[in-house]
Formats: sequence, C-alpha cells, structure tokens
Amino acid sequence: MKVWGYWATLGWGILAFLVGQFVALAVLVWWRVGDLDSLINVPFDGITVTLFILVANPITVAILALAVRLARASQVEYLALVLPTTNYVKMGVVGLVVLIALGDTLLYFSGQDLVTQFQLQSYSTAAAEGWLPALLIAAIIIAPAAEEVIFRGFLFRGWARSDRAAWPAIVVISVLWAALHVQYDVIGIAQIFVIGLFLGWLRWRSGSMLLTVLLHALFNAEGTLETALKISFFS
Repeated sequence: MKVWGYWATLGWGILAFLVGQFVALAVLVWWRVGDLDSLINVPFDGITVTLFILVANPITVAILALAVRLARASQVEYLALVLPTTNYVKMGVVGLVVLIALGDTLLYFSGQDLVTQFQLQSYSTAAAEGWLPALLIAAIIIAPAAEEVIFRGFLFRGWARSDRAAWPAIVVISVLWAALHVQYDVIGIAQIFVIGLFLGWLRWRSGSMLLTVLLHALFNAEGTLETALKISFFS
C-alpha cells in the first residue's frame, strides 16, 4: 500500500480542513446574510454550530478520501476502517470513563464549571430554535466520525509509519486535535489532549479507527448529557 509522505500527509490534511472551513463559512454567511451581526456576536448559536459541522466535515472527509484514492490505496486499509476486538472495546470504554471522571474531578475542585459556555449556548439556542435533534446528530455522530478520519485515520497513517514513530505521531496528532477545540478553556483543551493520547494509543494497538470513532462519540455524548442536565436541573 502506498502511503503519502510526512509533508504530503500534512498538506492534504491542511487542504481538506481549510476547504471544509471556508465552504462552511460561505454557507453560513449566505444563510444568515440578513443577520450578519447575530452571526458575529453569537458565534455559538445552535444553528450556526450545527450547520458548520454538517457542511465542513463531509467536505473535509471527501477530500481526504480523494487523497487515499489518488494513492491507489484501499480506503478500508488506509484509514483502518476495521472492527476492533471485544477486549479493546472494553478497554477503551473503561479507560474513557476513568479519564472523564478524572477530568471532571479536576474541574470541580479547581472551581471550574463542568459545562462550558459554548456547550450551554449552542444547546439552549438549538433547543429554542427547533434544531436540537440536528445538533445532537452533528455533535455526537458527524463531528467525531470526521475528526477521527482526519486525525486517527489519515494523519496517523501518514505519520505513524513504524512502531518507533507511533508515539511521536500520537503526541503531535493529539496536540493538533486539542488545538482545534479553541472554544474551550485551558483545562478543557488539556483534557482533550489527554483523551487524544488515549485514543491515539488505542488506534495504534488495536489497528482500528472505528474504535476511536466509537469512543469519541461516547465522549461527546457524555458532554452533551452533562449540558442537558445542567440546563434542566442546575441552571
């Protein structure tokens, strides 16, 4: 199987990400052309967040799929679209629960809110505007699947070219993934970085990106549940 080199992998990743972002931004401006002030002043509006996820991510994934095709490689093999073993699924779920519990404990004792303003604003406005089901699909299914294709799929394949290169690749990919989440504070980004290390290790050991998609979706679902509980009972 031909694998894109280090710099080509980075180039394809940047291209796919930027094209997806720019197209999504263009769609949002067109959608809200009569209310641009609201788009600027309320960036975490539920409709805005949902549309951005639903537009940007499929485009990014499509470009990376094109890159794999141009390498004349199998999408399944290149992106590790294989089912994980039961043991790795159990290990992943248990590890994720532990990391989430540790992260929430750190937030609690440091006096930080478990739920960020980004989560509260996007969830509450989406619910008020009738877009909550679409937001849930975007946040729990679309975003995790696309981000895993980018980070633990395409970038991992291009950079983790040997066992010796695996951990440097995992660390760099985790940094990039955490840096993508600028809507969170420092502690939140640090938690995402640690989760990224865990997902990267599981991707390496299990050989399955589908496992990291599942765990990423569970991570986002847990955050969404905390948001719903916060709004319903503790607001």
